[in-house]
Amino acid sequence: MNIKIVNDAKLATGLVVVIDVFRAFTVEPYLISNGAKKLIPVGDMQIAYDYKNKDNNCILIGERKGIILPGFDYGNSPSQIENIDFSGRTVIHTTSCGTQGIVKSVNSKEIITGSLVNAKAIVRYIIKNKVEEISLLTLGREGEEPFDEDVLCAQYIKSMLENKPLYNLAEKIEKLKTTTGSKFFDKLKQKDFPERDFYLCTEVNKFDFVLKVNKDERGDLYVEKVTI
Repeated sequence: MNIKIVNDAKLATGLVVVIDVFRAFTVEPYLISNGAKKLIPVGDMQIAYDYKNKDNNCILIGERKGIILPGFDYGNSPSQIENIDFSGRTVIHTTSCGTQGIVKSVNSKEIITGSLVNAKAIVRYIIKNKVEEISLLTLGREGEEPFDEDVLCAQYIKSMLENKPLYNLAEKIEKLKTTTGSKFFDKLKQKDFPERDFYLCTEVNKFDFVLKVNKDERGDLYVEKVTI
């Protein structure tokens, strides 16, 4: 098994696990768990608006720089949608990093999304399908280093695949409160970065499924739940 951690989507090959802990790929498991009929990840926000113009019943979820986009129904916040029923609804999701990683992973053989909330399910999926080439993709904003929480998630997944336990996971998560997770504890940023988001995003192995990226008959991407 060849496992690599990369921060450039162009270098991601084989099965690509696009990781975004804060918050895209914590949000998506909640959307699927809460009944979303179809979940469509897009990179360009205009594509999301185009979907809405064609079907006013679809739900727009997303952000840029962490802030909800104009005209969107929800921001990229798990606490905003954790108790919302999306049964029968099509959801369009666009974010600064996570969904960008999906659309930019042009050299992938297969794509699944990754977060702490379903890390063990990702490992089970890889082992069950006897995947030999795995790229754990961690992204930062353009020109920046990958986010600490995504690197931690990648290390955690890699350690399980290699049967080398990642010690002090809880301590490492706690440390995020003073690094890339500090925004969730800033009283002036609670509208865009609610404190509860931090705890939802770091609820390790809450979900027992992975989210696989497929293409429909028109060639559009969508996310499919695969229970392990």
